[in-house]
Amino acid sequence: MRSPKDFFRPLAVGAPAPLREVPANPSRMIHFFPPSNAKMVAKVPDIAPTVDVLLGNLEDGVPATDKEAARAGLIEVGKKWSTPDTQFWTRINSLDSPWALDDLQAAVLEIGDVLDVVMVPKVEGPEDIHYVDRLLAQLEAKAGLDRPILVHAILETAAGVARVEEICAASPRMQGLSLGPADLAANRRMKTTRVGGGHPGYLVRADPEGGDLEAPRATYQQDLWHYTIARMVDACVSNGIFPYYGPFGDIKDVQACEDQFRNAFLLGCVGAWSLHPVQIGIAKKVFSPDPKDVAHAQRVIEAMGDGTGAIMLDGKMEDDASVKQCRVMLETAKALAERDPELADLYGFSKED
Repeated sequence: MRSPKDFFRPLAVGAPAPLREVPANPSRMIHFFPPSNAKMVAKVPDIAPTVDVLLGNLEDGVPATDKEAARAGLIEVGKKWSTPDTQFWTRINSLDSPWALDDLQAAVLEIGDVLDVVMVPKVEGPEDIHYVDRLLAQLEAKAGLDRPILVHAILETAAGVARVEEICAASPRMQGLSLGPADLAANRRMKTTRVGGGHPGYLVRADPEGGDLEAPRATYQQDLWHYTIARMVDACVSNGIFPYYGPFGDIKDVQACEDQFRNAFLLGCVGAWSLHPVQIGIAKKVFSPDPKDVAHAQRVIEAMGDGTGAIMLDGKMEDDASVKQCRVMLETAKALAERDPELADLYGFSKED
């Protein structure tokens, strides 16, 4: 383990100093696009202003024969990047692949000045982050960058989940974690072929009425990912980084997508992946606090004065813990409203707020 005194020192001579706090930029949706697809690359100028994060995907979904084309497409987008209010990320290939090293070198040396975050798939322990951390520092120094590129890890294996706290604490370069439900399901040998979301077979059944085992009994579908998301949220928050839900693969089922995103939002995630333009609006809606909740949070904070003690408001008890919850809601709303004028109007925030 590195000494705490050395934790915030650059890992290479000439590399920028690590950040002591991860920027809390709005990132309700991490929108994926395939840089190997020239038609999609041409749409980037139109898509980029509509999302919080635009990510050029080099890994899953890109055939082996298109890896170099994807990397070239990413560089093309980066060299023309002109949307500073949107974060620009890339997902590199897994560290055990023959492409990861070239991905990192090209991304940092060619477009490191506009690249905010590198997403690393299939992270299984802090050693994976240490490797990327040192390599990024060397490349940043070589490129003459004046700010560090952050790292986002995907939880896609049981080993990664088992060591999630170590991963979150591995480097000051860590920005956050995403749940990778499809690969994680395969690694765990879960019996589902869905990409995220629930499963009708994962349920609880009500007891029989009057002991009649033949009578109809209500069933309630459960959330396959509740434990993993909750553990990921705790690990991220305790290390000052951000948790995200990953992909929801059934593009047509917008209702189920919204439900899954909302579950993650309520548990503490700040955003989710969007794989299709239809999911951008869903993520924007779900991961923006409801105006009614924001208004209630403001009322509680105003009514509580110095934030101590307890009061009755609309027949409900509000106390110190209520104020803390309301501040989370209000701080989230204000951060999003700074970027989104429509939200500012919905929340009733003035420029002075």
